[in-house]
Amino acid sequence: MTTDWTAEARRITRGKRFDELGTPAAGPAAAPPPLSEAEILAAEAELGITFPDQYRAYLLRQSGGGTVNRLCRSAAGWGWHGDSSTNYALLTSDFPHPDSYRAYEDELDEREPQAQDFPDHDAYQAAWDQWDAEYEVFQERKTSGAVFIQENGCGFSTLLVVTGPHRGSLWFDGRATCDQILPLNLDGRPVSFTDWLAHHSMDLVQW
Repeated sequence: MTTDWTAEARRITRGKRFDELGTPAAGPAAAPPPLSEAEILAAEAELGITFPDQYRAYLLRQSGGGTVNRLCRSAAGWGWHGDSSTNYALLTSDFPHPDSYRAYEDELDEREPQAQDFPDHDAYQAAWDQWDAEYEVFQERKTSGAVFIQENGCGFSTLLVVTGPHRGSLWFDGRATCDQILPLNLDGRPVSFTDWLAHHSMDLVQW
């Protein structure tokens, strides 16, 4: 069966939140209190995930505000304030290691429709629209099972993996310039959430 990539792209896009959660707070505000055990359990149940241990402990002991996108409840439900990039529909899917999709990405790039290969503009446009939608879906799935936990400016973000074999690890979304998602490391080992809090993501990524 042929996939309707335009329809799939629309479906996946609906997993993002563009309500008040995606809007940064206006002006300075008092730091919110830590979350309670009951609130964290409610968030986990609603989102369909279990938070990594160190992140869970962080939510219990201090505010999730500041430079870390804050977990809170809005009219749309539980989510991360100031974040419009996390795809909630994909949170329960395993985060894919970049090595797992390199071949597909190369093949997809090679399949980009070229105008000279089609009899007319309409046929070319239809093929290109489907290819572009497939590429959009592919890019969205690169961050399955991950939360955009911090915005780093210039289109960069830090990801916290919450689902799959890499759960608890932190990654740097550098697709704005290098089209790569890279693991964060500290002294040659994967950085823990607690260690990451004391550093800047840009200092923990190897380009």
